[in-house]
Amino acid sequence: MTTPKRNNRLGLPSAALVGVLAAASALAAGHLAAGLIAPRSSPYLAVGNTAIDLTPQPVKSMAIDLFGTADKVALLVGMALVMLLLAVAAGMLSRRGPVPGMVLIGLVGLVGMAAAAAQDLGPLGLVAPVLATLAGVGAFDFLHRATRARAASPAERRSPENDAATPGDIDEQHAERAGGDSGSTGRRRFLMSSATVAVAAGAAGFGGQVLADRKGVRASRQAVGPLVPARRAPTIPPGADFTKSGTPPFITPNPDFYRIDTALSVPQVGTEDWHLRVHGMVEKELNWTFDDLMRRRLVEKTITMTCVSNPVGGPYISTANFIGVPLRDVLLEAGVRPGAEQVFSTSVDGFTAGTPVDALLDPDRGALLAVSMNGTPLPAEHGFPVRMVTPGLYGYVSATKWLTDLELTTWDKRTYWEERGWAERAPIKTQSRIDTPLGFGKVPAGRVTVAGIAWAQTVGIARVEVRADGGPWKDAQLADPVNIDTWRMWRTELDLSPGGHTIECRATDRSGYTQTPERVPVVPDGATGWHSVFFTAT
Repeated sequence: MTTPKRNNRLGLPSAALVGVLAAASALAAGHLAAGLIAPRSSPYLAVGNTAIDLTPQPVKSMAIDLFGTADKVALLVGMALVMLLLAVAAGMLSRRGPVPGMVLIGLVGLVGMAAAAAQDLGPLGLVAPVLATLAGVGAFDFLHRATRARAASPAERRSPENDAATPGDIDEQHAERAGGDSGSTGRRRFLMSSATVAVAAGAAGFGGQVLADRKGVRASRQAVGPLVPARRAPTIPPGADFTKSGTPPFITPNPDFYRIDTALSVPQVGTEDWHLRVHGMVEKELNWTFDDLMRRRLVEKTITMTCVSNPVGGPYISTANFIGVPLRDVLLEAGVRPGAEQVFSTSVDGFTAGTPVDALLDPDRGALLAVSMNGTPLPAEHGFPVRMVTPGLYGYVSATKWLTDLELTTWDKRTYWEERGWAERAPIKTQSRIDTPLGFGKVPAGRVTVAGIAWAQTVGIARVEVRADGGPWKDAQLADPVNIDTWRMWRTELDLSPGGHTIECRATDRSGYTQTPERVPVVPDGATGWHSVFFTAT
């Protein structure tokens, strides 16, 4: 009689656990190494940032439409799910032996190394993904051995039940019956090994986060102290908004200010480490520290910023009081050479933008190297310690955060978003939005209040009109103006019968231009069209 060959494959739950714990070990080790060297070199973040850079523009626009300012959270969650599936796959492929899983982990590690290299982090940027790969492969091999030792305990190998078993998985209940005390010992060894790896991964991940936080900017922001501009912005008049009618407050609180950028993790740059280089087509190159910048003349301006990704009626528009150094002063001190067409700005995370030189030299526009927002140093997520703010231009060409370099050059040098199909120049378009009633909402029939905002930065809003159900246009009441670089609130009242209604709005700026009804998407230089809202009067 031939004895059936013993099957020593890992059970499905055990194999999956081996893969997941090995992946966690890899990510934690990489995060710890990155915390010691450079937080952006963490493999998880490096892959995410590279994914952002390589994602086609239509997909990016769709992500913003679907998730709004939570698009980066959605990306991180999606990456976590993919990593989880790959980890489980590594375990499933390695039920008979560890090699397939180790190879898969190694391949994923190579992706992390390539992503770190693509982020231009230098040779040290590869340390974290290399250590992550080694930790993942090592943890997988260690756990696989421990699991197989548990599955093939001495008592199990002696068991008549095992000799007579048909091919299949060795599950925990069978091991208990077959192995007795030795099976319990194998199980304890497996659980101890798994717990050890889990605890080590957790400690490494926590340590990496602590180290990254120490490189944070909280203390640096607090050390900036009060900023007293040589020229303050005019006081916002009480009638500048219609919040009781449903508009936003005129000044957007910092936590509510929209955020759209390419940074998966917020760059952490302290004032003591910050520097700015102004070079290229200039008479004199400038190299400033933060203290050098603070010795310049500071001014305060109230400015409404708008994102080019804002769809018709969208939320990506906010207003703040910014304090900073006039960019015109900086360029005049450097001396702009003839032929310079754009100021090519670079962020510490590698993002680039191109702003027309003539816009920055315009004394009436008042572009800033901003250091403060609504009375406090810039929040980290809004560009601390220094960012650009340029009225009248969409942010992707004029509002570089975490600024570190300004190069005077020609339009031949292409920026981050130009390489992805967006326009070279992007003046903000005259637009308006309905804030109340809400779309598909219900309101009492009769006298209905309609309110919203309009904007035409550097020109100013002169008129807003509203109509219901395609009827005649009616002039809305405008809130008190603040300046031509800010939004303007409006409201009106309409008498509406019970049933469904569609209201539309359109704005006319001070040049006499009335916004077009033609609907165009955000690419390549901003959306246009009349905003409309459907609701029901009951």
